[in-house]
Amino acid sequence: MNPVVKDQLQLLKKLNLSKTVNLLRLFISFYFSRVTKKVSLRSMPMGLSIEPTTSCNLRCSECPSGLRSFTRPTGMLSQEMFQQVINQLRNKLIWLTFYFQGEPYLNKDFLKMVRYASDKGLYTMTSTNAHYFTDEMAKATIESGLSRIIVSMDGVTQETYEQYRKGGSLEKVVDGLKKLVEWKRKLKSSTPHIVLQFIVFGHNEHEVEEVKKFGKENGVDEVKIKSAQIYDFANENLLPVDEKYTRYKKENGSYSIKNNLMNHCWRMWSSAVVTWDGKVIPCCFDKDAHYQLGSVEDSSFQDIWLSPAYHDFRSKVLINRKSIDICTNCTEGTEVWI
Repeated sequence: MNPVVKDQLQLLKKLNLSKTVNLLRLFISFYFSRVTKKVSLRSMPMGLSIEPTTSCNLRCSECPSGLRSFTRPTGMLSQEMFQQVINQLRNKLIWLTFYFQGEPYLNKDFLKMVRYASDKGLYTMTSTNAHYFTDEMAKATIESGLSRIIVSMDGVTQETYEQYRKGGSLEKVVDGLKKLVEWKRKLKSSTPHIVLQFIVFGHNEHEVEEVKKFGKENGVDEVKIKSAQIYDFANENLLPVDEKYTRYKKENGSYSIKNNLMNHCWRMWSSAVVTWDGKVIPCCFDKDAHYQLGSVEDSSFQDIWLSPAYHDFRSKVLINRKSIDICTNCTEGTEVWI
């Protein structure tokens, strides 16, 4: 069976009656809200991103974690807070992403959290720069029940790789990736679905076909070619020359997103982000957590999710999404996806 199809079936297997009913109510609420331009929501999210840490070992030039440019505090998600959130949502959530900012494997309890969520019937995902895969850690990752792992490798030579992944070692990434693939084979495990992700920049676009070849030869399940998200266009040299690899267009000397920013966003109905210290924010484009809608330390997730503050934010998305700064750099949220 095709690995991508197999992965999607793994996701669908997480559905039960409660989650299916919740999903149907989400679809109805979302489309009703789009048509009427009035917020309607009587269900919980189907997905959640939770942040193991804001810390990172690398210094990537377009990443606030790498640049150490956050105004919010840096820290580690506690097992106690994590379990509190999951226990509230486990009967409605289908998927859980262990990533927002930072490197998840820096949190010593990360794989314990994965195991806990997996045991609760959730499809679990993470994204890593793959610098911490000792033999023991690679084996523990497979055994944790993790459903999907994205390994970032933005170059097939050290010279290319380190232009963006500053402080990184391509040798460690390749070695760690091979350990993951090998332990998955040894343990005869169907999970995690291993994705090799290549973000395309001006300095590495000539290596796209090489990374596809590398992925095929080294047994990963999927190679994903991704366009780069740019915040500071003074670094326009980061943009690839081939327009199919960039999400931006240049008009009158300034850059903007290619797609039309429509006044709706599935993510505002289907998912949310919880930072390491319990702040609930609308989506992963709010890197510095400016739009804090509540804290799970003070309130239940349900109270925050259905609060006037959250509904007001959704209403702004429906009426004038362009007025929200984090939306202006977003290529997603215009289609329903699972």
